[in-house]
Amino acid sequence: MERKKTFCLGDFQVEPGEKKSGYILIGNGEFELPITVLNGEKSGKTVLITAGIHGAEYVGIQSSIELAEHLKIEKIVGTVVIIKVVNRQAFEMRSGSEGFEDGVNLNRVFPGKETGSQMERLAYAIEKELFPCVDFYIDLHSGDNYEQLTPYIYYAGIAEPDVVEISRKMAEQADVPYMVRSGVARGGCYNYAACLGIPSVLIERGQMGGWTKEEAHFTRRDVRNILCCLGVYLGQKDYRNYYPLEVTDVSYQAATKMGMWYPYKKPGEMIRQGEVLGEVKDYEGRVLEVSRAEYDGVILYQTGSLQVKEGGPMIAYGKISKESDNRKQKIIEYWTKRSDSFQEQRRAELHDDIAQRWLKEILQYVPKKRLKILDVGCGSGFFTILMAQQGHEVIGVDLTADMITRAKELAAEEKADCTFQIMDAENLEFADEAFDLVISRNLTWTLPNAQRAYGEWLRVLKKGGSLLNFDANYGISDCSDTSYLPQNHAHNQLGIELLQECEEIKRQLPISSYQRPAWDVGVLGNLGVRKLSLDFSVSNKIYVEKDEFYNPDPLFVISAMK
Repeated sequence: MERKKTFCLGDFQVEPGEKKSGYILIGNGEFELPITVLNGEKSGKTVLITAGIHGAEYVGIQSSIELAEHLKIEKIVGTVVIIKVVNRQAFEMRSGSEGFEDGVNLNRVFPGKETGSQMERLAYAIEKELFPCVDFYIDLHSGDNYEQLTPYIYYAGIAEPDVVEISRKMAEQADVPYMVRSGVARGGCYNYAACLGIPSVLIERGQMGGWTKEEAHFTRRDVRNILCCLGVYLGQKDYRNYYPLEVTDVSYQAATKMGMWYPYKKPGEMIRQGEVLGEVKDYEGRVLEVSRAEYDGVILYQTGSLQVKEGGPMIAYGKISKESDNRKQKIIEYWTKRSDSFQEQRRAELHDDIAQRWLKEILQYVPKKRLKILDVGCGSGFFTILMAQQGHEVIGVDLTADMITRAKELAAEEKADCTFQIMDAENLEFADEAFDLVISRNLTWTLPNAQRAYGEWLRVLKKGGSLLNFDANYGISDCSDTSYLPQNHAHNQLGIELLQECEEIKRQLPISSYQRPAWDVGVLGNLGVRKLSLDFSVSNKIYVEKDEFYNPDPLFVISAMK
């Protein structure tokens, strides 16, 4: 194997396996910047992380300091370069987010000029001396002293298609509600880096020129997740509360007059076309300007100070594009790969004592009459078949077409009179109050929007009908770790790559970070169920031995009456 080389950035040299902090000089020695470099033992890509492009945006700066402290050199594959404050003089002299000497916004002048103003010279030095050394770029920002914002992330959108695709994948790792594809190629630091072939993102978290420990922690965690995604950091990605939805057609409204700004909304709030978002007034309270929404969308940031400048930022908002959320496609692709083995396992379960144990568990919640039942997320049809064999009218639905095919085959083998349809558990196509019972097994943990799914399941239930959901808090376990499972267990037959794919998807689902079933109880309570009960002893009754069907995660059952 080729020996890892010393990492050199000017006179700053870091040996393989070394973590080194200090200062680097760029721009012919004009700019001295605080730096930490983690040069891993193993060869790999180089990631540049910067903060303080704007000297008054403190969350990013504190996050970079903590990253330098907490990232472990033994887990680095390649090199991580952290510049803790780029616009150092502006930070130290409290000159806000503009250059101390020239009053220029550094993030508007890339690629800069060698003989230009102070910020133009700094931009030029970054492009010529930092960018040639790196493969990926993460820029850390927050709200200036007059900016309120909701956490979100930009990714480079004007570059070669592969650069844009990787930038978007990086953005998807952040635990923020929204991501925005940048529509410019020059001016901004990360935008211009992408033009040079470097996939890049910019994280926004924090506001009004302040910072908190929580904000710094979450930004640090976002960066770590991105590094794990890129294969530069050997660690398990953390779960998130959000999967960022894409925001498009961002409108950056500037004030046409100086005055007092009175916003009617807050960042993160949804807006409707034509809605008044705020007003600018003079000292006598006369309205000088009214800000109205050009379309439905979400507010990303707005001026939070009383005063707005003529031509200065007032509010920014954009449209939410749910079509860009590809998690369901990933889920379909994953379960398609597992449909054959899933069918084999369920076929075996139907002819094992475990089927009778499941039936006994279910029937204690089911009245002794013929019911119309919906098995939602039916997979290859285990519950559907089991309940149809008891004489009920049962429909099984699943998002994965191959699962439905396997369920039909299995039902034919078992001579079970039931039907199956391809359908999204979050968007059921049935009429209101169509079923006496909705039942589910190990589905909720796989859903991007489980709260919406619960609402749909209750919608299709008749009044007095019951919801029966068997699930586990799978978010707290690593499904790719099979060391504690029997040798003949299904997971040991799948292969590590498929299990890792499952884990990757799971970590993009907000439900994986919830405390369950407490979260489920709260959601169902807010949806207005009449009665609700929990049972945590399901696993003890179903999985009485560690065989090929064994589930090590403790199952619970939620029974709710509409």
